[in-house]
Amino acid sequence: MTETTARTRALDSARVEALIGAEEARFRQARPRSASMLERARRVMPRGVPSSFQDSPPQPVYVDRGQGSRVWDVDGNEYVDLHNGFGVMVVGHAHPKVTEAIARQAARGTHFAQPVEDDIVVAEDLGRRFGLPLWRFTNSGTESTLDAVRLARGVTGRDLIVKIEASYHGHHDALMVSVEPPPERMGPADQPASVPSSGGIPLAVAELTRVVPFNDLPALERMFQAHPQAIAGVIVEPAMMNIGFVLPDPGYLQGVVDLAHRHGAIAIFDEVKTGLTLAPGGATERFGVTPDVVCLAKALGGGVPCGAIGGTEAVMAAITDGRVAQMGTFNGNPLTMAAARATLLDVLTPDAYEHLDTLAQTMRDGCNQVIAEHELPFHVIAIMARGSVTYRAEPVRNYRDYLEVDERIAYLAWLYQCNRGVLMAPGAEENWTLSVQHSTADVQRYVDNLRQLAQDLRR
Repeated sequence: MTETTARTRALDSARVEALIGAEEARFRQARPRSASMLERARRVMPRGVPSSFQDSPPQPVYVDRGQGSRVWDVDGNEYVDLHNGFGVMVVGHAHPKVTEAIARQAARGTHFAQPVEDDIVVAEDLGRRFGLPLWRFTNSGTESTLDAVRLARGVTGRDLIVKIEASYHGHHDALMVSVEPPPERMGPADQPASVPSSGGIPLAVAELTRVVPFNDLPALERMFQAHPQAIAGVIVEPAMMNIGFVLPDPGYLQGVVDLAHRHGAIAIFDEVKTGLTLAPGGATERFGVTPDVVCLAKALGGGVPCGAIGGTEAVMAAITDGRVAQMGTFNGNPLTMAAARATLLDVLTPDAYEHLDTLAQTMRDGCNQVIAEHELPFHVIAIMARGSVTYRAEPVRNYRDYLEVDERIAYLAWLYQCNRGVLMAPGAEENWTLSVQHSTADVQRYVDNLRQLAQDLRR
């Protein structure tokens, strides 16, 4: 899944800066309509985008359409799409089985605020995949983790939540704490601070969420000891995907679950990014550890807004008996459930996962070959649909390791890919998403672009 090169050499900082300047100029020259749209959009939307995540340098790329493994921007530039909507489009764009399901349901009605049969079918399949018996639906990852936190507090009667430093679990107040905190505010490594990650989050709310490093069971044990009978739950991305792609140490995830249970708390896996992408049953299946609650979204809806929470009988009983409110006008709406049913039963099949595994191997082997040939201080992780080149020689285990990544190189790599026909999610913290509609030639383009970057860096 991950390898590092035996030998690396430092990069020339001046060379990196010169390449960034040249690639930014090339980027802007090829996207005048995006620039014009951004100027227009800024008059009606803050920062010219509907979500702040979409505002990235040198400027946002306004997309016109997508088909299969490709997207086209408003300037007519064509890309192999490895951004895939921050991990949503594992089915690829306009997959015929998903679009047919959506069209068929749209003709029958798009919303009733009443249960439909597809709710049952999707819940049954998720139970089979993740090994948890009871499910409820939401409309986003944010809603899923919000409901999971409420469940943990409602079941235990406690207030404190423990999260991992730098993990992003959506934009609600309870968990938008210490998401990539600035070094001057993040506190000591063995006792990270609880830093609100946005204005508008009361400090009193942020203090209800305590922070520990990833891959550090002793720190989690100390947190439980410092707050006896006060911690309702621990929420963790089983593989961190907000700082590149960081794998759990052997035994770490089981240790999190065991510690939570030993102290009467609920163990929550945020599988919004890992769910359905690392295996049919997500990271829960991939790493062989089942928590009390799993949170899903992104890939589940096949491109439409969709989320879900799955839980044990004991935890979900709090919803059944009314102790915890879990509701939403659009939860389990027929259009979303039709898309989710097609995604799960017709698209993300065993053959699809075999195809994704083959593509991941091509990406992993190709990138490792380039890194080794040019002695680059990078490393690669790739599992099924998800993967990342991280611009640090040694594997990252936690946020403090990630801070050693040179974001200038990550930005340059993004520019190289975008300027050569591969759309990636922006930022050093992001990773690629493969779809079932990608081909070996598609992923080879990414490898070829990385090789061009490597050659230019060493020239």
